[in-house]
Amino acid sequence: MTAAPTVCCAPIAREPLSENDATELAALLKAVADPVRLRLLSMIGSHAGGEACVCDLTDAFDLTAPTISHHLKVLRTAGLIDGERRGTWVYYRIIPETVAKLGALFTPLAEAVPAAGGSASAELVTA
Repeated sequence: MTAAPTVCCAPIAREPLSENDATELAALLKAVADPVRLRLLSMIGSHAGGEACVCDLTDAFDLTAPTISHHLKVLRTAGLIDGERRGTWVYYRIIPETVAKLGALFTPLAEAVPAAGGSASAELVTA
């Protein structure tokens, strides 16, 4: 079993977030609170090799290339993805430490609330 990633802040189930932590996490949540950006993040993270060429991303949407570029810029500015230019294309990859902050924020909350007839973690495993 691997250790849980270290995050910037205490999970919301244990103690209130500091003002700085809340500001940082709100920026991350805002970046992924758009269906296009959430799909882009998922497509990049699940792509073979852990990175995706922008050319692989644009065809999945009925949007213009500048609109896709804008959404990728929002994700990049938030620190959720990084990119590297190779020739004429940019290849994007997830920044695991930043994405882990989002997961760590809510995971302990799910584990802290027991499900009816058993623990929440048992329910998550069997669901």
